[in-house]
Amino acid sequence: MGGRVLRLAGWLVMIGMALGVSLWSAAPAAAHNSLTGSDPADGARLAQAPTRIELRFLARLDPKTTKITVTGPDNVPASRGAPTVNGSRVRVAFVPGAAGLYIVDYQVRSSDGHPVSGEIRFTLTVGTPADPSPSPTVTAASPTPAPVDPVPSTAAASAAPAADTDDGGAPAWLWGVGGIVVLAALAAGLLLLRRRPRSGG
Repeated sequence: MGGRVLRLAGWLVMIGMALGVSLWSAAPAAAHNSLTGSDPADGARLAQAPTRIELRFLARLDPKTTKITVTGPDNVPASRGAPTVNGSRVRVAFVPGAAGLYIVDYQVRSSDGHPVSGEIRFTLTVGTPADPSPSPTVTAASPTPAPVDPVPSTAAASAAPAADTDDGGAPAWLWGVGGIVVLAALAAGLLLLRRRPRSGG
């Protein structure tokens, strides 16, 4: 009887020690936080971009030590605003861009102060087009005025005065010149007659 009691007591001690060791080794692991899920899921391929990204963790998060960054193709930032923490979940607004790989980096702190970091990745198969540039404003063209002939100068615009003509149609100044020539010829003839020596008898 006494031997059975001792053997039973020994088994109970061994079982208690095993439970103590397992609980002791599990306690530090429980103190470390870890990612339990995400939306979108890690490795997902999406034809439609989500409006936000959510990460779920094993333990409560401290907003002061929780950091989330999202980058798209060519390392273009793809999040907007500060992350929102609700218990063991954190969310951040997602700003989609070009089609391609998107990486969500996270860094949180465990209850024992140990930092925990990691990342999830998902792919957008269809990118969001960039905002179209505004088309140039087209104004109605005013009709081109017809070319206006330059105003002629007074000298050019005024027609040359019509020459006075007599009944024969010759200009008056031509008749005047002809009269002067005739008078000059008569005067020259008179001078020659006066200078010619007179013959005697």
